[in-house]
Amino acid sequence: MRDETSTALLVLQGIKKNYGAVRALQGVDFDLRAGEVHALLGENGAGKSTLINIITGARSPDAGTLTLAGRPLGALSPALARSLGIACVHQQPALFAELTVAENIGLRLEAGGAWRRVDWRRRAAQAAELLQRVGAEFSADRTVRELSMPEQQLVEIACVLGAGSRIVIMDEPTASLTRREQEKLYEIVRSLRAVGTGVVYISHRLEEIRVLADRVTVLRDGVSVGTSAVGEVTEPELIKLMVGREVSLTQRAAGATPGAVRLAVKNLSCIAGGVRDVTFEIRAGEIFGLAGLVGAGRTELARTLFGLTPADAGRLQVDGRDIAIRSPGEAIAAGLAYVPEDRRRHGVILEMPIAQNMTLAVHSRLFPGGWLRAGPELSVAAKFIGDLSIKVAGPDAPGASLSGGNQQKVALARWLATKPRVLILDEPTQGVDVGAKGEIHRIIRRLAADGLAVLLISSDLPEVLALSDRLGVMRGGTLTASLPGDSDPHTVMAAALGQPS
Repeated sequence: MRDETSTALLVLQGIKKNYGAVRALQGVDFDLRAGEVHALLGENGAGKSTLINIITGARSPDAGTLTLAGRPLGALSPALARSLGIACVHQQPALFAELTVAENIGLRLEAGGAWRRVDWRRRAAQAAELLQRVGAEFSADRTVRELSMPEQQLVEIACVLGAGSRIVIMDEPTASLTRREQEKLYEIVRSLRAVGTGVVYISHRLEEIRVLADRVTVLRDGVSVGTSAVGEVTEPELIKLMVGREVSLTQRAAGATPGAVRLAVKNLSCIAGGVRDVTFEIRAGEIFGLAGLVGAGRTELARTLFGLTPADAGRLQVDGRDIAIRSPGEAIAAGLAYVPEDRRRHGVILEMPIAQNMTLAVHSRLFPGGWLRAGPELSVAAKFIGDLSIKVAGPDAPGASLSGGNQQKVALARWLATKPRVLILDEPTQGVDVGAKGEIHRIIRRLAADGLAVLLISSDLPEVLALSDRLGVMRGGTLTASLPGDSDPHTVMAAALGQPS
């Protein structure tokens, strides 16, 4: 029988890594073959990030061996890993916000020292060609600060393509991409496989694994609990391996009868945000989903509603009362709450304790006169830790100590503390594991059942269809279709692309 590891591009055997008393990896075995897409699955905290850090040289293992194309590797550094052809597309883009896309790509790919002469024309041409390859529809002259999270993700992928790496790690590369961008990424992954590149693919979207991967390895609690050919294992079996228990997949739930109109938006426009003549309404107890492609204007609409980029025209009503929102403070006073898509930049302050994160939006109510007291803050934190089943050592633990799913719950708790009437959720399960995703879905449904009006923005079309009572489709900054929640995916995507269904 052939020894498969002898033909492998990369072999890890018995990898162990401890952080103090925490045993992050406990003897993990993993191998990657040339021309293969090998999926790596596991809940947040299972050890995937630590394993990636070891492969890319960001961390050194405490025990175990790494072999690259039959050559044993000693201590890796990020620079050495790159020189050996190892590249990683991280879930959180690591780009320079004040530089242009072309400058970011050039810094990643161009050889030479800091004082080298830059061939600006060649740099611009290379960036434009790479952006075209990944299907990006923005200019290389744009600064990264101007780009959305999905657009920044495409820049990261462009950098990896330009490097010509023989091992590519993709960590949740489609977490913020819509269906069209996902399909383009799938083409890129398949083209990498076709030229012999080995791809380690990490995703919480199991349907992607079925479409792309050749093999799948599951980590749980720092241990590799199984490796199989994708065709030999079912999704329920993978989920059970990941979480150690049965977890139901997202299914459409029967919605309750909604109440009176809670939020009415009429002919809303914002020149700065590219929002044009948007009209819709959400009733109490209703989940209204927003679908659309990247750049369609969904996040921009949320920011306009919350006063981050105030409207230039149109009318807003909450519970039948006309309101004018020119700032987030006015939005909160009117009963709106907004959980943004990028929880690391705008949702949770990682260095701050959980209790302080949860009470940032209600300081004036908790601490009249400006006198800070621990008692009220801890009381709020204890309530939401229990209500949202947040897994945390205590209210004084820093935000950075939590998994992605629990960080998202903390961001949600901050805005629930304001006792809102309308809750805007932008990508609420982006980058969280399958167990946490199910928990967040149950929380959203419960909040709606308690009478909240929920505006749900998600690039995960199955999620929008499973949760929404009704949904709208945006294109070019305006609402182009209003559909029932049980619409089929083809109808939704046709509306997003501006095509007849």
